[in-house]
Parts: sequence; structure tokens; C-alpha cells
Amino acid sequence: MKWQGRRESGNVEDRRGMSSGGKVVAGGGIIGIIILLVNIFGGENAQMLTPVLEQMNQQPATEQTQQRPLSEEEELIGKFVKVNFGMMEDTWSKIFAENNIDYRNPKMVLFTDAVETACGSATAASGPFYCPGDEKVYMDMAFFEELRTRFGAKGGDFAIAYVMAHEFGHHLQTVLGTSGKVRQLQQKVGEAEGNKLSVALELQADFYAGVWASHNKDVLEEGDIDEALSAAEAVGDDAIQSKMQGHVVPETFTHGTSEQRKHWFMKGYTSGDIRQGDTFAELDN
Repeated sequence: MKWQGRRESGNVEDRRGMSSGGKVVAGGGIIGIIILLVNIFGGENAQMLTPVLEQMNQQPATEQTQQRPLSEEEELIGKFVKVNFGMMEDTWSKIFAENNIDYRNPKMVLFTDAVETACGSATAASGPFYCPGDEKVYMDMAFFEELRTRFGAKGGDFAIAYVMAHEFGHHLQTVLGTSGKVRQLQQKVGEAEGNKLSVALELQADFYAGVWASHNKDVLEEGDIDEALSAAEAVGDDAIQSKMQGHVVPETFTHGTSEQRKHWFMKGYTSGDIRQGDTFAELDN
């Protein structure tokens, strides 16, 4: 990506290497892996983390008090994140204004190992997520090494941008009221239908990520879109289940298949039109 020299967002809080100011669960083990698999690209499902994490926090904990300076590489990644977040702010404020929709920016928190949120405590094992309670995106950058080495994604700067844009998409759903309506519907239907609604919500966030990319083609370089598609493929429900348990159980999908995630990102990218992202119309397809 050609991101250098652009405006940095003032809505990014960098807590990497800093004390969380609270207790951090020692270890995590299998529970941590399960949380990663269930909540990767957490979105609205981040709220479902709270009961599990509260139970984990009843285990022996240690105070996280160490502080350390960030390395040059970490400083550079921080600048990259702030510039990308700024581009997302600019893009979506413009699109919402053009469509006469009220808009407000989210915030973003970079953290290491563990973090306290309005949706409860979370660890790096939960993957990147958006908390509607405080309208913040939370991200431990170690996730992207996990994405590359464990789940086979290509990596690269635009893989990071894609994940950020996906989580930013969940904020758009909060502003538009979509996520609130989905939560209400999920309380009225069974698990299978609730999972379908979750899939539609996640695929719409992928679509919004594609729309953002479409409106910022001037910063794209050769291979960037391939990086995004590789990341989307790696975190498809079918890909994760196949890798981790050797078979897939479609009725348990909550985020969509690899093909669905790539399809909706590309639909957003090729159309650039926020009005073409009705993933809920295709729930039964």
C-alpha cells in the first residue's frame, strides 16, 4: 500500500507494551484456542466472549505491570494503522454524507496480550474484534502472524488493512442500527437461524471492507487485493473447521465460508456502492 505521508487518525490508542491496569489470566490453553476459532473477526459476537472470559478471570491471575518501549518496527506498524484508520474515517464520513446518513467515527485500541473493554475482558486469543458497547475496534497485532503461520494467509500490509476495514464495518452496522436489529432477531429464533443471521452480519462487514478498498484504489499496489482475499479465505468457517477438526459442520457456521467471504469483499470492491450489501437477502441461498 502507498500509505506513507497521509493523515494519521487521532482516534487510535496504542497500548502495546503498556500495563493493562488490571488482571490478566495466566495461560489460556485450549479455551484460548476455542475463543480464537469462534470469535475470529469477532464483530457482534465479541459480546458472547464475556461469560467465558469472566469464568477464565476467576482462575489465578497476575498483575500486568511491565512496560517497555516499542521497537522501530512496532512504531512503523502503529503509524500504518493510524493512517489506515484515518482513511477509513474519511471514506465513510464522505459516503454517509452523500447518502444523508448521520455518522460518527469509532475508535481503535492496539494492545498486547489482554485488554479491558465495555464488552468484558479479552485476550489476544479472541482475535481482532469490535465492541459496540464502547464503539471501539480492538486488535493485538500478533494476530497477523498467527493468521499467516497457522491459517495459511499470505500476510502483507493489506491483509492488516482488510481486517481493520472489516471491523470498521461492524461499527457502520452499529451506526446504521443493523447490528441491534440482528441481536433482537437472534433472541426470537433458534440457534440455526441465529447463526445464519450472524453469518449475514459478518459477510456484510466483508462487503463494507470491499467498498472501502474500492474508494481508495489510489493507494493500492499490485498484490494488495490478493492479500485481502487470502486473509478472507483463511478465516472462512469451513477452512478453520477443516484445519482444526478435519471436517466441517455448516449449521454451526457464524462467519461464512471462505468463498462467501471472498465473494462479498469483491462485490464491495467492484461496486463501491454501499446499497448493494444486503447479505441478509441471501440467508437461505
